[in-house]
Amino acid sequence: MYNFFVEDSAKLDSGYKIIGSDYNHIANVLRMKIGERILVSNGGKSDLCEIIGIDNNMVEVKILEENYNNAELPIDIILFQGLPKSDKMELIIQKTVELGVSKIYSVEMKRCVVKLDDKKKNSKISRWQSICESAAKQSKRNHIPEICPVISYKEALNIAKGLDLVLVPYENENGMKSTETTLSKIKSGMKIGVFIGSEGGFDQSEIDSAKDINAQIISLGKRILRTETAAITSLSMLMLYCEIKMGGSETL
Repeated sequence: MYNFFVEDSAKLDSGYKIIGSDYNHIANVLRMKIGERILVSNGGKSDLCEIIGIDNNMVEVKILEENYNNAELPIDIILFQGLPKSDKMELIIQKTVELGVSKIYSVEMKRCVVKLDDKKKNSKISRWQSICESAAKQSKRNHIPEICPVISYKEALNIAKGLDLVLVPYENENGMKSTETTLSKIKSGMKIGVFIGSEGGFDQSEIDSAKDINAQIISLGKRILRTETAAITSLSMLMLYCEIKMGGSETL
């Protein structure tokens, strides 16, 4: 079943109106017909809807069942991703959105290979947000995660100070036992930051600064992971922990 996101302005008495690119996708690409069902997400909830009209550059749907699908985790995960080279950021965004991330920051770290000027930063954010929306639709998320502006490591730490728990996957002498202990601290409703180093990894001074804000240094296992693999692994770990221990979003 296809999922589409709408703003509050799309609300009707008993349904929604869908216009713009989503109208074109429904009417001309998917060639959907009156009577077919879709999910419409608005304000963090997804309703089961039926198409009742396709004309005048608008698709009109009626709500069959409210809050039909809740695919969100019971925690908010904020990813602070060391800015990677090439198109790796696109893969990271796509996969972490599928896994339940709430917000993504690209972070300029000491060992980042890529340096973006302001013009490139703006164009990247626009493309990354588009990839994020597509991934949210595909995975039937209830809202579209936010792709935030590129920030410095210092700015990332300042934002992380306001979170309930901050995780930094890094070489850790306590191994997975320490990771297990840290995960046991997670409770429903928490805001959790995850810092991932770029291709060059973290500089030791960055790890020291993270410890200064009480970040928890954890392990992802005995193998050295690429930056994109580390991001996906971290989100997978958190997603599975929440689904197993807290029953996903049903505990909210």
